[in-house]
Amino acid sequence: MVDNSNKYLLQVHELKVTYFPANGDPVRALDGVSLDICSGEVVGILGESGCGKSTLASALLKMLPPQAKCEDGSILFRGRDLLSLPERDLRAIRGQEISLIPQDPALALNPVMTAGSQVSEVLRSHLPLNTQQRRQGVLDLLREVGFNEPQEIYSTYPHQLSGGQRQRIAIAQAVACRPALLIADEATSELDVSLQAEIVTLLSQIRRQHGTAILAISHDPVFFAGFADRMAVMYAGRIVEVASTDVIFGRPLHPYTQALVRIATSSVVTGAAKSARLPVIDGETPNPTSLPVGCRFEPRCCERMDVCSRRYPPEFMPAPLANVNCFKYGEHVD
Repeated sequence: MVDNSNKYLLQVHELKVTYFPANGDPVRALDGVSLDICSGEVVGILGESGCGKSTLASALLKMLPPQAKCEDGSILFRGRDLLSLPERDLRAIRGQEISLIPQDPALALNPVMTAGSQVSEVLRSHLPLNTQQRRQGVLDLLREVGFNEPQEIYSTYPHQLSGGQRQRIAIAQAVACRPALLIADEATSELDVSLQAEIVTLLSQIRRQHGTAILAISHDPVFFAGFADRMAVMYAGRIVEVASTDVIFGRPLHPYTQALVRIATSSVVTGAAKSARLPVIDGETPNPTSLPVGCRFEPRCCERMDVCSRRYPPEFMPAPLANVNCFKYGEHVD
């Protein structure tokens, strides 16, 4: 477990991001998100599709699409507010100090460049190396991410590689300059279970060897087991619970977190019970263009109280180093 008394590497405070589509109402994707990450720490972001996880990842790199706008908040990286930096300074940070592992490397990799050349481009952009040094650096990186024959992989094109191999190339690109923070946005969602485990093991090795902090994003709680130090659970643009991974799996606090963990850890029924109904969270996520005033999970919550629909719950700390936005754990008298 990482000592959280260390100086924070990343501090996100009250971040608000809104999408302004050409046709339609504005969508508040992030609504006051705050999150801290220490050097060398692995923090998991957990939530259903559409909760704002990937928007947070894009905002950290200031790579939001044109229709999105950061309307409030700050993103401090090593004490510098990324939102106020000019693009020239941001280009020096992206790929060198903060890197992203994409969700689908098949789309992120250039189909007409060899794998080695694409990793080499990252080194060329950020480090003063000559051609021979870059080539050797790429071979070392390919070996580090699990290729036993890096020379062969160097001259291979993306379409000649398997999904797991392409993901390893993307990881080699991301760690080429030894960034302090690595963002893994659903980095294993396109892979089967065995390959997912291999990639998680690889990321854990990178963290141990280089002290890299990792912000890992997934909709699957099991992805974080044995990997993340802490987890932040997101729902409808807000973080509703932050706690150690052990607490999330052993004693989850928020009803939404409890439901996610219950579903993820339920055994898959087979044989005669194959037609049995798997556990689900009843109801639907709220319309992002007209979010409720109160708790956004209230319509789906089996423990809701009258106050839950009237105002958003403040943050409570019912256990050490465990924060939750739920009236179950604090004063709820209007």
